[in-house]
Amino acid sequence: MKTLKLLILSLLTGWMLNAQNGIPVPGMTSCDAQIQSFMNTFDIPSVTMALAKDGELKYMRSFGYANLAQNEESQPYHMFRIASISKPITAIGIMKMVEDGTIALNDKVFGPGAILENHWYFSNSSIVDTEVYDITVQHLLEHSAGWDRSVNCFPNPTDPYPWFFSGCDPIVAPLHVTQSQGQSNPVKEEFLINYLLEKNLNFSPGTSYSYSNMGYLVLSEIIEEVSGMDYEAWMQQEIFHPLGIYDMYIGENLLEDKKEREGEYVGNGFTNLDLYGSGNTVPWEYGGFSVNAMDGHGGWIASARDMVRLLVAVDGFPTKPDILSPATITSMVTPSTNNANYAKGWSVNSLNNWWHTGAIDGTASVWVRSNGGYTWAVVLNKRVVDSNATAFWNALDGMGWNCISSTANFPDFDLLDAPTVNASNLNVSGDEVSSMDLSWTNGNGTSRVVVMKDITNSTDVYNFSSYPIDGIDYTGNSSFGSGENLGDDTFVVYSGNNNQVTVTNLDPTKQYAMRVYEYRKTATNGNNALYLLGNPAEREAFLSVDGHELAQFVKVAPTITQNFVHLENNYPESLHCEVYDVSGRKLNALQVPMGKSSINFSPYQNGLYVMIFKSGKNSWIKKIVKK
Repeated sequence: MKTLKLLILSLLTGWMLNAQNGIPVPGMTSCDAQIQSFMNTFDIPSVTMALAKDGELKYMRSFGYANLAQNEESQPYHMFRIASISKPITAIGIMKMVEDGTIALNDKVFGPGAILENHWYFSNSSIVDTEVYDITVQHLLEHSAGWDRSVNCFPNPTDPYPWFFSGCDPIVAPLHVTQSQGQSNPVKEEFLINYLLEKNLNFSPGTSYSYSNMGYLVLSEIIEEVSGMDYEAWMQQEIFHPLGIYDMYIGENLLEDKKEREGEYVGNGFTNLDLYGSGNTVPWEYGGFSVNAMDGHGGWIASARDMVRLLVAVDGFPTKPDILSPATITSMVTPSTNNANYAKGWSVNSLNNWWHTGAIDGTASVWVRSNGGYTWAVVLNKRVVDSNATAFWNALDGMGWNCISSTANFPDFDLLDAPTVNASNLNVSGDEVSSMDLSWTNGNGTSRVVVMKDITNSTDVYNFSSYPIDGIDYTGNSSFGSGENLGDDTFVVYSGNNNQVTVTNLDPTKQYAMRVYEYRKTATNGNNALYLLGNPAEREAFLSVDGHELAQFVKVAPTITQNFVHLENNYPESLHCEVYDVSGRKLNALQVPMGKSSINFSPYQNGLYVMIFKSGKNSWIKKIVKK
């Protein structure tokens, strides 16, 4: 049974409250009320907030609705775009490279002998201002590389747009950048950077301060060039995952491409000049600009909890171990020569507070480390741009401070006492009749839940949309369909500290998806079950047997097709393949030889199909959508 009911209130001081979720904190209800008032004042659909004191997470709450239809309540596990808070995140990555000795702050970036000398795109740039060769890593971090986005550089009109873009921030005019660079849409970050590289600087590097999105895109390219990895992948591998942070990704541009557990955004208008050059009328926040190309200057999505988990790991306080040395942290937050209120990726002040805000159409956010030992993150899915904008930002800036000042007694638990390593190596075997044996390698939770759902008619591989909720205990039942339903016919089939379960009551004509989520429930975290949802052990399977071996050797593409599906069999023998429709009717059976071959789907009606590859007792399933 559930041991904790979510706190759902419906009325306060005469007006309807938004949905509230997260572990209630009786001593911090004033923080709840403040957020509710803020949302009602500025018509904000969703707010998520996390706040830590002395390295311990005390408050992790969400309000309102995460999606545009307003039928999905915001949860602390939801991720949202955080815009320019991406800059201090990139700075953390760069400072880690500096500390490791792979780069230095005074390293030159462009030109002979510089970090990006052999860059796949910039090595062919037509540099017109030789002072570009003087730009260093530190200049980029401190917004002193020489680019001033307030100085006009676009033509009038800014073709193919029928209007003029003032200033000089290439991110605002992606169609113009691709056209002028002779590149195809959508714009890439390299095209945006190169647009400026081939123009004159506005001041000599290191002599002035001017906030620059492009400078932080260049820092992303430095991470890629030095590491040999994708920027996002390196940040996840070297910074996030070692801390147990799995809810940070570079966001996508379109609503249909959003990440699992990512919320949705409410923007401020439409454009018929979309990022892809299709001429379709789209919301600005979904196709009007490229979040993906914002990368290290504004592309990250994150949950508020993981933002605080990261901030606690670089805050310079002794309460929890930092991932950077004291000297590196001091360097990172020391005010720059050209701006006493900006360091390397951080706004700072004389009180030793650090922070950054983020804003693009559809989101606003704030990330703060105060000198009193508090850290917090607030993320919204709407930005106010009308005459109330100043009041909106003042209220958002004050949210954490007011929450702290109105709280007399903070709880003694730490909601960061959650798993940091999920279960792995989920193996499946079936009797081909009604049961399936699941086994896995445990992560570092005190226990774990195993969930399972029927995905036979799903066009997504896993199609999970409901998840375990922090603070709630779940009772599993190994008879499929009898355990607790998380809300989308995802059933809990096991809860405990073991590493295996036999699930019964299964249908041999059905396909199932399963996941293992670690959780911790300790005195330190207030005996709240805290779940790690990111990077779970997961599989999809029929009642046949383990297809893990085959999956490593067989390539199937495309998975959405009008005609042919191409196969590449690198297994040391031919494979048997069967094609089924969603009703379980076998449509085809064939041998797949070693090497490359194809299957023609054009005779089939549009819809979902399942291909089953078999070799002995091994089998592997692949879904195909015919359209």
